[in-house]
Amino acid sequence: MAFIRPFTVHVVNPVSRLVAGHLPLFGVIRHIGRHSGRSRRAPVNVFRDGDDYLVALTYSSQVDWVRNVLAAGGCELETGGRVVRLTDPELFVDPQRRLMPFPVRQFLGLVNVTEFLRLRPGVAAGATRG
Repeated sequence: MAFIRPFTVHVVNPVSRLVAGHLPLFGVIRHIGRHSGRSRRAPVNVFRDGDDYLVALTYSSQVDWVRNVLAAGGCELETGGRVVRLTDPELFVDPQRRLMPFPVRQFLGLVNVTEFLRLRPGVAAGATRG
């Protein structure tokens, strides 16, 4: 998959960022660069597991946006036409892709995606987790 990454980063992602926040199974992660401090946006495949959001890491956990989200302890996600604050990022490996819907599991298997990021909805100001 590494051979296609430059094309995706420079051609597909700019177009995807325009629509991904409104399409099913897609979203845009809004995060802050660790070194630059600049606001960044990364289109992603996103799925639900109860209240949690799961992101399939198609380019591994070593991409900047994942490292930024882990360092910051969260991010914002544009999905379904709304913005959700997400916290407690948890990186995990699942070679069987058990939490993915069946057709997605099959596709991710073809491209050998085994890493995922779990994020939990943030708590509103003044609220506590119970």
